[in-house]
Amino acid sequence: MRIGLGGGCHWCTEAVFQAIAGISNVDQGFIRSDPPEDAWSEAVVVTFDPAALPLEVLIEIHLRTHSSTSRHKLRGKYRSAVYVYDAGTGVKVGRILRDLQHGFDEPLVTSVLTLADFKASDERFRNYFANGPDRPFCKTYIDPKLVLLRREYGNRLRAVEVEAAE
Repeated sequence: MRIGLGGGCHWCTEAVFQAIAGISNVDQGFIRSDPPEDAWSEAVVVTFDPAALPLEVLIEIHLRTHSSTSRHKLRGKYRSAVYVYDAGTGVKVGRILRDLQHGFDEPLVTSVLTLADFKASDERFRNYFANGPDRPFCKTYIDPKLVLLRREYGNRLRAVEVEAAE
């Protein structure tokens, strides 16, 4: 199954979902939906096995690893959304968001949108964390998300990520 996820910097989002077991591919880039949400926004498209990683868990991890309750000034560039390829998945994602809302103190700003178009990032920016985990950006912004993953979702991490944490 494929789904788009946007909310923060695509370098961060890519690193988070590359660490999760059950995800076979993470494409980093820019995504847009139908009007009025047709401006390009940073995001990833993940390919995952819903038997190994339920959609509910995938979405919860997404919500917990970006500012999913904040309408901050960069929301145009970092739209908080789950992008779907069909209406049936959109209905399911909407239900999941409503169910997960009870675990947040503030209202979620995450939208369910149709994935209308995707363009990959320039090759030099793909696998950003994997190619340079000691970069200042990675230490400042990505490492805290990976710490949260290890603490809250350790049982969902790829074996290589668990070994790296030990």
